Amino acid sequence: MTNPSGLDVVVVGAGFAGLTAARSLTAHGYRVQVLEGRDRVGGRSHTTTIAGVPVDLGATFVGPTQTEVLKLAAELGCPTVPTYNVGKNLIRWRGRVRSYRSTIPKLSILELLDVSRIQWRFERLGKQVPLGSPWTAPTADRLDHLTVDGWLRSVHAGKSTRDLMAIMSRVTWGCELYEVSMLHAVHYIKAAGGIGTMLDVKGGAQQDRFPGGTQQIARLMADELGDRVRLGSVVERIEHGPAGVTVHTATEAVTARAVVVAIPPAHQGSIVFDPGLPADRAELATHWPMGNLSKAYAAYETPFWRTAGQSGEALSDDGPVFITFDVSPGDDGPGVLLGFTDARTFDPLEPDARRARALDCFVSLFGDAARTPVDYVDHRWSAEPFAPGGPTAAVPPGAWTTYGHRLREPVGGVFWAGTETADEWTGFLDGAVRSGLRAATEVTGYLATN
Repeated sequence: MTNPSGLDVVVVGAGFAGLTAARSLTAHGYRVQVLEGRDRVGGRSHTTTIAGVPVDLGATFVGPTQTEVLKLAAELGCPTVPTYNVGKNLIRWRGRVRSYRSTIPKLSILELLDVSRIQWRFERLGKQVPLGSPWTAPTADRLDHLTVDGWLRSVHAGKSTRDLMAIMSRVTWGCELYEVSMLHAVHYIKAAGGIGTMLDVKGGAQQDRFPGGTQQIARLMADELGDRVRLGSVVERIEHGPAGVTVHTATEAVTARAVVVAIPPAHQGSIVFDPGLPADRAELATHWPMGNLSKAYAAYETPFWRTAGQSGEALSDDGPVFITFDVSPGDDGPGVLLGFTDARTFDPLEPDARRARALDCFVSLFGDAARTPVDYVDHRWSAEPFAPGGPTAAVPPGAWTTYGHRLREPVGGVFWAGTETADEWTGFLDGAVRSGLRAATEVTGYLATN
C-alpha cells in the first residue's frame, strides 16, 4: 500500500479525544490529518447561547481531580468559574418540595442509613475491580450479568435509595438502572473516584464550569491544527494492513501509516474495516450502546432563586426535569437554570410541548417566577442527525466480560480513543483527553518500530 499523502496518522473524530491525540502527535513531529463527520468540532461538547450567555448542550462541568482537561484548558487560556451552590438545595419528592444542604437530600433516618449502606457497598465492590480491566475481577461474571437494579434488589435496597440511584443513572449514563451492567457501574464510579466525587459540586465533578463553554477548548485545539482538521468528512471504510492504512470518505481516500479511531464504540459499527476486525471487536459496537440524555435551559432577568436563599440545585422524582443547576453568569443576571431531562418522556414531544413541560418542572421547584423566562433552549442528543446519543455509553449486562478486553486493544495500525476507553474519569471530558494522550503514546511506539 503506497502512501502518496505522506501522512503518518489519520484521526477519525474531532472531539476532545481525537483533537488531543492529533495535537500530541503533531507536537512530536508527526504528519496528521483529522477527519470529522460533523460540520463542527467538539463531539459531545457543543456550546450555544441563551440570552447572550454561553451554555453547553453537552459536557458542562469539571472537577478538581480532572487534571488532564484542566491542564489542557489552562494551556489554551480557558478559565473556569465555580458552579454556584450557595444556599439551600431543593428536592421534589413524593409530591412535596423540601430544602436540604449537601449532596444527599433530607430523608428519614432509615432512608439515609440505607443510602449510606448502599454507597458503602458500592465502594467495597470497587476495591475488587481493577481500573482498565474490570473483566479480570474475581466477581466480574456475577456483577456483569446483573443490572444495577437487580443488584440493588438483591441487597434489599429501599425504594427511596433505588429512586435516587435512578436519577444518578439517568444523568450519568442516560439510561435506567435495569439497562446498565453492575460491573460497568462499579468500574465507572471507581474511575471517577467514588460516588461522592462523581456527584458532588464542591470537591466533585460539578465544582467548576467554563464561562465560555467547553466547546471553546475543542475550537482552540482545532485552530492550532489548522487545515489538518477537515469537517464534513464522514469515514465510511478503513483499509488496514502491514503497509499502512487508507481511510475512505464519500469523496476521498487518505493514506497514512496508522489511524486513531476516536469515536464512541456504538458509532464504530458504521465504518467498514478491510480486512474485518476480529469477531468480538466487530461485535463490540452493537454491545456498547449510547445512552440518551437531554437538557433544557431557561433564562430570566435575574437569578431570582438566589434572593430566596436557594442554590438553584434541585432534584425531582417527577420529570421530565430531574436535576437542575444554576449556571448564571452573576448575581445581576441574566439568571440561567439548567435542567437535565428524561429523554424517554421529553424527546418525543414537539418543541412547544417540551418548553411547557420543562417550565412546569422549574415552576414546581422554584415558584411562579420560573413560568416566564426571557429565553429558552433545549437539546435532545438522541435527535442528533449524525452520531446521536449521549452523554456516554450505557453498557448493558454481559458486555464487559465478553467484549471489554477489545475496547482499546489496537488491531495492527488501528488504534482506539474516546472517553469510553479511559480508565480514569471514563465518560467525562477528562477521560476523553486522557484517552487521546494514551492513543498518541501507543501510535508513537508503533510508528517507531514499523
